[in-house]
Amino acid sequence: MAVTGRSLQELAGVVSRLPQVLLNVPNVDKARADEDAVLAAAVAEEEAILGDTGRVLLRPSGTEPLVRVMVEAGTYDEAHAVAGRLAEVVRAQLSL
Repeated sequence: MAVTGRSLQELAGVVSRLPQVLLNVPNVDKARADEDAVLAAAVAEEEAILGDTGRVLLRPSGTEPLVRVMVEAGTYDEAHAVAGRLAEVVRAQLSL
């Protein structure tokens, strides 16, 4: 605001809010979430499909044996589909 002289409302007007889906995948070995090559490849593939229209975040819980799969995409249906596919990979690769 100080640099441009524009109001916060004007600057925030260029931000697009995307539909977001968050799925918790319980009973998994969250410690392996950052190390599993198959999971990393699945995330990379989904990110490539989303391109600049969304994002993927996998976050192991700090207190529970679960991984959170968060996806933002251009539509809710797309976000839900991507999150579902990634949740299945998390279950298959990290199941206890």
